[in-house]
Amino acid sequence: MKGSTLAMNKNKFVYIAFLAIAFAATVSACKDKRSTGLEYARNMYDALALNPDQPVDTTNKLLASFKGHTAQVPPANTKPVGFTEYDEYPNTKEGYEAAGVSMVNPLPVDTLNLAEGKHLFGVFCSPCHGEKGDGQGHLVKIEKFSGVPAYQTGASSRGGNMVDLTPGKIYHTITYGVNNMGSHASQITPTDRWKVVMYVQQLQKGQ
Repeated sequence: MKGSTLAMNKNKFVYIAFLAIAFAATVSACKDKRSTGLEYARNMYDALALNPDQPVDTTNKLLASFKGHTAQVPPANTKPVGFTEYDEYPNTKEGYEAAGVSMVNPLPVDTLNLAEGKHLFGVFCSPCHGEKGDGQGHLVKIEKFSGVPAYQTGASSRGGNMVDLTPGKIYHTITYGVNNMGSHASQITPTDRWKVVMYVQQLQKGQ
């Protein structure tokens, strides 16, 4: 009997304490309509890291070089890791022809690269070019696009047959795009572009 009384008193104390905390939170929030009342783990609301668009205190010696904002451009004369320069082949007819002559695929033709090239082609290219490279992709069939040439039998809008496109010309087209095809440079890395090129050349052969 005594034990049950103690348990009841304990539960009553917890209940009263909960009501007191809830009341205090409500009262504190009512004083300032913009206040959220009591807050738990304040550091989760105010992160220590700076946000990209957050202004900074330029009097701070550490942040003085930030010039008033945290979002910064890369330091001069630096390149991102894995970046490949492509300025020597501009987005012109001359750049396209030069790439076709000079550029060769640096990747070995093996099962892994071909498999990855096939996957990338299926994701980025097949909606227009078709899974078999026949120019009959889903978007062509529903008439969103037209005039997509087949790799084996089609003619290139830049002259010549699609089957004769060299690795450099295919790479250049993936990088810059042509006609209705936009640039895929922001979607496919330079290395992955070569894998797509490798797979397209298999489609040219009907393989």
